[in-house]
Amino acid sequence: MTGAAYILIIALSITGLFSAAFAAIALYDRRYISAWWFAATYVMGIAYGVSEFLLPYFSNLQLGAFLGHVLFLVALTLLNIGLTWHYNVKTPMAALACIFIVSVGISSVIHGMPRDSFTRLMLYQAPYCAMQALGVYIILLAPKRRTLDNVLAGFLVISSLHYLLKPFLAVAFGGTGPSPASYLTTTYAMASQSLGTVLVVATGLLLLASLAFDIIQQITLRSETDALSGLLNRRGFELRLAELARESAEKHLPLTLVTCDLDHFKTVNDTYGHAAGDRLIVLFADILRRIGRPNHVAARIGGEEFAVILPATNLHAARLLAENIRSVYSASRPQDIARDLRISASFGVAELAEGERPQSLFARADAALYDAKRAGRDCVRPSLFVCPTEEKSGSC
Repeated sequence: MTGAAYILIIALSITGLFSAAFAAIALYDRRYISAWWFAATYVMGIAYGVSEFLLPYFSNLQLGAFLGHVLFLVALTLLNIGLTWHYNVKTPMAALACIFIVSVGISSVIHGMPRDSFTRLMLYQAPYCAMQALGVYIILLAPKRRTLDNVLAGFLVISSLHYLLKPFLAVAFGGTGPSPASYLTTTYAMASQSLGTVLVVATGLLLLASLAFDIIQQITLRSETDALSGLLNRRGFELRLAELARESAEKHLPLTLVTCDLDHFKTVNDTYGHAAGDRLIVLFADILRRIGRPNHVAARIGGEEFAVILPATNLHAARLLAENIRSVYSASRPQDIARDLRISASFGVAELAEGERPQSLFARADAALYDAKRAGRDCVRPSLFVCPTEEKSGSC
């Protein structure tokens, strides 16, 4: 067995593992449609590798070489479709079809050219380069890219360019062999397969890492989300409050916290049942989403208790927002519960003082909320406490 054939066997084994891994992810969570496409990509890669081994047994060697060319091109096409699903980008079907059709046309044109012709080698590799470059373009279209995504795009750039490097390698290592059947016996084949295997492994690992990162994010999000309201739960709220408080202090921007409590909620539960109470929870959460801005962070932190973090917002603006939420909720008439049911909510508002800890901010907003409760409910009360100068070290 030649060195190139040995490397090809290793590549096929690795490709099979990647295909199984992507299929496992797709079965774990059916929302990851991209994983099916990536699995299909590596299955097609296996088919291409097998065609390389079987090439000497084809009665028509040119047909066998053409089949291998098409199989590898299909694999790259499937990879690009998977990338569009992964990054939620529209599939560039016209570009994919154009590259594919042009590639098939080129393959028929170069049929009669000498195997080691530099022009023939460059024309043979050009469609692969174009297809990988299209993958880079798809990633760059993604609305939000992480560092990992940029690294993947970088590796696809390298992979794209390596196809253009292959004709030079063929010249440097003595050609691709006198016939398609003798390809695997050449030094060029060993160099080409080695380089290709490294890029296949790197791309596969980066794709797996990207999918794993998304899965971890989804699991984390579910663990920090309240199932009934769809808002953050207490854990998610505390994490976001600490993060946003730190960012506000670093950027010297205001941050305000609004705490909310649905009035007479226990009475509603006792009178109309817990399903009625659940509908009020959902109603109030919908109002918070509808009135709040995209940078606001709303959470359900207890049974009928809510909180809204308002970055880059001072006490006055936060109080106006709380008044707006209060009036909209109080004007709601949930007739599916009872026609004569009148609902209301109480609010406490506190602005983060310089050097103040998030726990202190929450305690002040909560104290203001209970001031609103004591004042008769259905109102907004601010906390006017300012962190004393001597406590700016962080002990507030």
